[in-house]
Amino acid sequence: MSEVLVLVDHVDGAVRKPTYELLAIAKRLGEPSAVFIGGADKAEGAAADLAKFGAEKVYVVDHAEVKGYLVAPKAEVLQQVADAASPAAILIVSSAEGKEIAGRLAIKLGSGLITDAVDVDADGSTTQSVFAGNYTVKAKVTKGTPIITVKPNSASAEESAGAGTVEQFAATISDAAKAARIVASNPRQASGRPELAEAAIVVSGGRGTGGDFGAVEGLADALGAAVGASRAAVDSGWQPHALQIGQTGKTVSPQLYIANGISGAIQHRAGMQTSKTIVAVNKDEEAPIFELVDFGVVGDLHSVLPAATQEIEKRKS
Repeated sequence: MSEVLVLVDHVDGAVRKPTYELLAIAKRLGEPSAVFIGGADKAEGAAADLAKFGAEKVYVVDHAEVKGYLVAPKAEVLQQVADAASPAAILIVSSAEGKEIAGRLAIKLGSGLITDAVDVDADGSTTQSVFAGNYTVKAKVTKGTPIITVKPNSASAEESAGAGTVEQFAATISDAAKAARIVASNPRQASGRPELAEAAIVVSGGRGTGGDFGAVEGLADALGAAVGASRAAVDSGWQPHALQIGQTGKTVSPQLYIANGISGAIQHRAGMQTSKTIVAVNKDEEAPIFELVDFGVVGDLHSVLPAATQEIEKRKS
């Protein structure tokens, strides 16, 4: 069975959930092999975690020559691993960085590329939501090694012990790939909530909050959810752009999406309508958001959300 390479998305060795989801998809296509680019001191723990979710092999690439640069060195690393392993496919998390790595890798390998897949079948066919989410299409790479970036929450992580055989891989990074260096970085302040693009539940607020996100944040914390915002809320200065969901913000695809005080303009819908279950709370029963929801509540979010939060907390206790 051919290997399927999965680029590991991690923070200092702590593997992030979308990588485990990619390993589940990789099992449909072949034998999952993870590519870990990071510090050698973090590799052992990461390899053990990856093995729990089905990684049969873990290629470990010391990041000494990669750290401090932008994405070009990572694309070269993946190219060299792919040349050595001749994989059936390469899977990457569909983040901004992941898609840039995938694009560079596709050129280097002369292969076809599919981005923002929300499902991948055993034959390599993918499902995508396109044109602001108005159409669902099936696509398949027909040239070279399929390179596919997959949106978080597109599959369920499955614990299934793999061999987790660690193989040290020495990559050679060209000078051209080191042309752009990171000179400074500032870690984002921790909120204690899940990462927006990865969260299984997202509670978002819009113009209808009037700038008061207290009820939205209260419900999010009760559900262990991430907080999102519409463009109107961000443009008004109520929330930072990092929380904006929509065509000019982030695209999310959680198991549950709760939209509060959001009208449902196409700009916002483009960023959330692939969510598995959608709930909306809005005072306007004619709001466009109600056209695509599974459950709708016509009411004032400042009354509805606290009541829902109270009931959730009661059932949790």
